[in-house]
Amino acid sequence: MSLKAGIVGLPNVGKSTLFNAVSNSAKAQASNYRFCTIEPNTGLVNVPDERLNKLAELVKPNRIVPTQLEIVDIAGLVKGASKGEGLGNKFLGNIREVDAIIHVIRCFEDENVLRDEGAINPMGDKDIIDTELQLKDLESVEKKLQRAEKMAKTDPKAKIELEILNNCKLHLEAGKNIRSLGLSKEEKMAVADLFLLTDKSVLYVANVDEASMHTGNKYSEALINGVKNEGAEVIVMCNNIEAQIAELENADDKQMFMDEYKMTQPALNRMIKSTYKLLQLETYFTAGVQEVRAWTIHNGWKAPQAASVIHTDFEKGFIKAEVISYEDYVKYGSEAAVRDNGRLRIEGKEYIVKDGDIMHFRFNV
Repeated sequence: MSLKAGIVGLPNVGKSTLFNAVSNSAKAQASNYRFCTIEPNTGLVNVPDERLNKLAELVKPNRIVPTQLEIVDIAGLVKGASKGEGLGNKFLGNIREVDAIIHVIRCFEDENVLRDEGAINPMGDKDIIDTELQLKDLESVEKKLQRAEKMAKTDPKAKIELEILNNCKLHLEAGKNIRSLGLSKEEKMAVADLFLLTDKSVLYVANVDEASMHTGNKYSEALINGVKNEGAEVIVMCNNIEAQIAELENADDKQMFMDEYKMTQPALNRMIKSTYKLLQLETYFTAGVQEVRAWTIHNGWKAPQAASVIHTDFEKGFIKAEVISYEDYVKYGSEAAVRDNGRLRIEGKEYIVKDGDIMHFRFNV
């Protein structure tokens, strides 16, 4: 799918610890399909999905192939990054290349972990990054505004674009992110070429101390309350504990560790699932003796588009799709039983694939 989520944050907030947990979690599940380092600080990680495991129990395939998500560990930002301070230009350039942001915010006290920003202040930390991204976006908008103002004198379409750009400029100058402006699809087209940083969806990770991993603390509560009007999700987790779990390759050792900390699953799993949804992605499955496999598609994709992720020829020669809902497959226990009970559907080109569908495509070569 070529979609990426970037982990961002101020220095020493636990950002790289989280990325290492993601990386180790993938590598610990030794398989050719599990993890791949694409370039430094970039990795592919499995998207946990209990449905895949349940289908595998029923089908007993030769292999199980999960779908994956690309995670990028982006260099830490400092105040003044929009003007080139620290690794500012590199940081902002890397954010421009991702589709969603995982913003790690420090919600723990530890005198051994350096902090240049003073007392622990989650919303203050968030504001530093927001401000730097807004300043960079403002710079991009103002440059395009200059061109649009000239073109608007003779081009009616440019007048509409000019109005949208002015609205973006005012919004950014007010210290607000573009994603809160509520631009329509058509309006977004006017600024699509700018790849605005503050238009990207965000998931917040409140990195707490071990004692607060289940309950949260005053810092994570401040973050949750501070972003509630954004409609953004906050995952409370202890990145150090997650990294320790991820380092354990033996499943029994991993379970014993989680039992000791009264965990039903790694918080990392919740974060990966939430990031997947943040990117507006869904999953369908193919299930057979050779393999049970999860495939990633965008929300709202029709059957031929969904077929294309297996092979482009499937979309070109699409005839129809045999579809079984996940619930029906589990209820009846096999594809044959689903057929016998009349629950296998034949769908055409206009069918919008639903999350969890089990599909088989018929096509012309």
